[in-house]
Amino acid sequence: MSDYYGPPASVQNSSMAVVSLIAGILGLTLFPVLGSIVAVITGPMAKKEIAASPGTVGGEGLAQAGIIMGWIGIGLTVVGLCVGGVLIAIPFCIAIGSGEFSSLVPLVFGLI
Repeated sequence: MSDYYGPPASVQNSSMAVVSLIAGILGLTLFPVLGSIVAVITGPMAKKEIAASPGTVGGEGLAQAGIIMGWIGIGLTVVGLCVGGVLIAIPFCIAIGSGEFSSLVPLVFGLI
């Protein structure tokens, strides 16, 4: 006679892990800064929640993916800000070096 205990108990994913994953995806697409920061904050919270549960809560991979995507989003934001700053600074440096700074100011502020 075999011992049948029924189907194995399903482990539910941590809601914080799901939030981290979704925020990480949004941080790379629709809400670059906000989504990435939320993913980086909620990911470790989810990992703590999962570690504190005695095997009843899962989703560590979801939390880790959210953390990774969040840091990638933050890194891309920093790189974008640096590139943007350089692209804005180059015309000013050229104008100051050539002595034509007064003609550049209306042009730049007209674009803003």
